[in-house]
Amino acid sequence: MRRFSNHVRVLPAALLVVGAACLSRDVPTTVSAPQPTATTSSTPRSPARVVDASTFPTKWPIKHVVFLIKENRTFDNMYGRFPGVNGVTYGWDQGTRRPLERATVGPMKSDIPHCYLCALAAYDGGSMDGFDQHDPGSGYAYTQFRRGEIPNYWALAERYVLFDRFFSSETGPSFPNHLYSIAAQSGGAHDNPRRTGAARGSNTFGCDAPPNQLVQITLPDGATKMVPPCFEFPTEGDLLTRAGIPWASYGATEDQRGYIWSAYSAIRRYRESLHRWTAHMRPVDGLVADIRANRLPPVTWVTPRFELSDHPPYSMCYGENWTTRVVDAIMRSSMWNSTAIFLTWDDYGGFYDHVRPPRVDGFGLGFRVPLIVISPYAKRGFVDHTLGEFSSVVRFVEDNWGVGRLTRRDRRARDLHEAFDFDAGPRRPDPLPVRTDCRGPMWGQLPGG
Repeated sequence: MRRFSNHVRVLPAALLVVGAACLSRDVPTTVSAPQPTATTSSTPRSPARVVDASTFPTKWPIKHVVFLIKENRTFDNMYGRFPGVNGVTYGWDQGTRRPLERATVGPMKSDIPHCYLCALAAYDGGSMDGFDQHDPGSGYAYTQFRRGEIPNYWALAERYVLFDRFFSSETGPSFPNHLYSIAAQSGGAHDNPRRTGAARGSNTFGCDAPPNQLVQITLPDGATKMVPPCFEFPTEGDLLTRAGIPWASYGATEDQRGYIWSAYSAIRRYRESLHRWTAHMRPVDGLVADIRANRLPPVTWVTPRFELSDHPPYSMCYGENWTTRVVDAIMRSSMWNSTAIFLTWDDYGGFYDHVRPPRVDGFGLGFRVPLIVISPYAKRGFVDHTLGEFSSVVRFVEDNWGVGRLTRRDRRARDLHEAFDFDAGPRRPDPLPVRTDCRGPMWGQLPGG
C-alpha cells in the first residue's frame, strides 16, 4: 500500500466500557463572558510548537486533520433545502404535517429541549414526530434555514462535500457525543452530567466537576448508576501518542463558556495530569494565530466558545463568521494543500429531522447532523450518501496514520475516504468573506445564557 511521506519512518500501533438523565439546556447560567482577546485560564498552557507534519507517513496525502465540532443543528434544519439531498421542507408533529418555518439567524429567545429523554420523545418509537416538547423553546424546533440565511455554510457545501447520511453517535446531547468524537464511545453515558449547585457556573462536564455533579451510565448488563463524569477508557489521543503522532485539542478555557465541550476534561489521565493537559489542550482563542504560525499538529480537535458555537440561543450569524475565519485561515496557510477539515455539529439540539437514525447498539445512532468535508482533495460539489457518524472521523484518522482501533464503533465505521479524489492534484483554496449583516449581541447576556 502506498504511504505518503517525505521521510521514512515506521509507525507503531494500538487497543471499552459501555445512559439517562434529563437536562433541557446546555447553556451555562452564571459564567462571565470575556471578550475574545481574553484567554485567561486557571491551568497554564504550554506554547504550541511548529510541527512538520510531512515527516509522518500517511495512507493518503493528508498530513493534517482538523475535526471542527459545532453545536446543536440537524441536517434538515440547515440543509433540508439543499439540491440533491435527502431533505424535506415540512415535518410531522404528532401525526400532523407541519411546514418548517424560516429559522432564526440572530439571537433566539431561548434554547430548545434536547436531553436524552427529550430525544427519545422526539424519536417517538421511530415516527420522528415528537419534537414539540411543549416548552417555550420548542417553537424553534420546526424551523429551517434558506440559502441566503447561512450563505457561507451553504457555499462550503456547494464547493466541497456534504454528507446527508451522517448521524450523531449517541441519541443524547453534547456530553456523550463529544466523548464519541475522541474515543468512539461515551463510557456508558446517554446524557449530560446533572448539574447541581453553581461551582464554576456549572461550566464543566469533566473530572474537575464539583462532587455533586454526576452522570448516569448504563453498564454492560443494563443496570444504571450515577458516577462522576471522569473516565479511564482509551482515546484517539492515546493511540496517536503511542504512535508518536502529535495532536492537540482546542477549546474554551476553564472559565469561558464552552469549556463543557472539552471532552478530554472527562478523561482522568489528561485532566488530572498537568503535563498531559498542557501538552495537548490549547485555548481556542489562539487557534487562528496558531494556524497562521504553522503550529497545528497532524491531528486537531476544535470546539468553539459557546457564543460562537451555533448553539441556541446565540446567533447563527456570528457562529458562521467564526467558522469562516477558521477555515479561511487554514486555506491561506501552508497546511492547506495537505489538510482535511471535518466540519460537523454535535447533536440535534431539539431541531426537527425526518430521517430515522439507524440503531447500531444501545446508544445510537443519534439524529442526523450535517458533515462537510473541506479539503483540496475533496470532490467538488458532491453530496455523499455514505452512512457515517463521529466514529467515522476517528476511523479516518486511524486509517490515515495506521494507529489501530478503539471500540466496536470505529472498527465498523466507514472512514469517509470516498469524499476525496486523491488522484487529482490539490486544488487552490477558495476563502469566503465574513458576513457583515450579523445583528444583536455576540458576547452579551442572552435569555437562558
